[in-house]
Amino acid sequence: MDRVILHCDMNGFYASVELLSRPDLRDKPMAVCGDPESRHGIILAKNEIAKKYGVVTAETIWQAKKKCPDLQLVKPHHDRYKEFSEKINKIYLSYTDMVEPFSIDESWLDVTASQRLFGTGRQIADMIRARVKSELNLTLSVGVSYNKIFAKMGSEYRKPDATTEITRENYRDLLWPQPVRELFFVGWATAEKLEKLGVHTIGDLAHSDPLALEALLGKQGSILYSYANGLDDSPVTLYDQREKIKSVGNGITFKRNLKGMEDILTAVTSLADTVASRLRKYQMKAYGVKVDIKDPYFKTISRQKQLHLPTNLASEIRMTSLEILKTSWNLSDPIRLLTITAINLTDETADEQLSLFDSAADGGRGKRESIERTMDDIRKKFGDSSITFGQIIDNDLGIDL
Repeated sequence: MDRVILHCDMNGFYASVELLSRPDLRDKPMAVCGDPESRHGIILAKNEIAKKYGVVTAETIWQAKKKCPDLQLVKPHHDRYKEFSEKINKIYLSYTDMVEPFSIDESWLDVTASQRLFGTGRQIADMIRARVKSELNLTLSVGVSYNKIFAKMGSEYRKPDATTEITRENYRDLLWPQPVRELFFVGWATAEKLEKLGVHTIGDLAHSDPLALEALLGKQGSILYSYANGLDDSPVTLYDQREKIKSVGNGITFKRNLKGMEDILTAVTSLADTVASRLRKYQMKAYGVKVDIKDPYFKTISRQKQLHLPTNLASEIRMTSLEILKTSWNLSDPIRLLTITAINLTDETADEQLSLFDSAADGGRGKRESIERTMDDIRKKFGDSSITFGQIIDNDLGIDL
C-alpha cells in the first residue's frame, strides 16, 4: 500500500504574518525585505497584490519598486515567524506525530495511519487548511502524494490556499510538461547544464539515460532521474527527531592541499556556511564548534571551543573555527582534509542566558541573522548555487558552489 504524504507550505508566510499586525496594508501591495532603507535590499516575501505587479522573491528593492512604485516595505520580525511556525506545526501534530519541518514555513506529514481517524489524504489536507485559516488567519497550500518529492511539488502546483493531489495515475500529465527547473532540488546551475544536454522538461529528464545524467551531474544525476520518475522512498521523520541530533558537520578532502591563510579562509568560509544553513534548517543552535584537521601524511588533530551564546550563524562559526586553527595548527603546514562540526546543540527557540556584556555586544547579531536567513530564502527558491560568498567563487580546491 502506498504511503500518503502531505507537504504543507504557507502562502507568503513572512508577509502574511506581518499583515496580522498591519491590517492597514492588507489592501495595498506590500513586501518584507532585509533592509527597507536600502535600494539594494532583497525582497523576502510579498503579498498577493504585490505578486500581481510582478514582484518576486529575491529581487532587489529597486527592481521591485520599478515594477510597483507604491510598494509598501516592512522589515522582517523573525521571532514572530518562529512563534507562528510552532503554532502551525502544533496543528499538524494533532493529525500525526510524523511531522518533518523542512523550513520555517514548510513541513511534510505522513498521514498514512491517520486516515482511519480523519479520512483521506485530501480530506486531511483540507481540514488542516481550514483550521490554519480559522485559528491563525493564515493560508497554506498542500500537496498530497505517495512520496515526499511529489507532495512538495503538489504544494507548489496551485497557490494560494489550495490542495493538489499528485497520484501514480496523474503525475505524468501534471508534472512532466513543466520546465526541468521546477523539479525539486534542480537549481539554476543544474537546469542550465540539463538544458544544454537537451533536457528541457521534467518529462525529458524522466526519459533520459541515467548513466548520461550521472556523467554530467555525478550522484545528483541519478537522484534527479529517480525524482522525475516518482521513485522517492525517503521517510518522513518524527517531529521530535531533530532534538536527537547531537551534531551537525561538514568536511572536505580537497583536490590539493590547503597552503596558507588564503586557502584556509576559502575552505572555512564554505564549510561554516554549510554547517550554519543546516543548523537553521533543523532549527538548532550550537554551543560549541569542533574542527578536525588532517595533513597529507594522515596526521590528524581535533580541537573544539565552547561559546558563550549558542549560534547558527556562519559568520560566528567561521570566526570560531579560524580561532581554533590559529591556536592549534601551524598555518604554513599543508592541510588535506578539514571538517567543521557544530556541537552541544539546542533548539533555536530555547531561552538564552544573557549577561549585560553579551547584550551590549549583540547589536549586529540580529542584522547578521537577517542577512543569513535571506540567503536561506534565496537558496530555497533558486537553488544552493544561486548565492554564495565571493571568497569561494572560482576556487581550485574542489569546493562546489
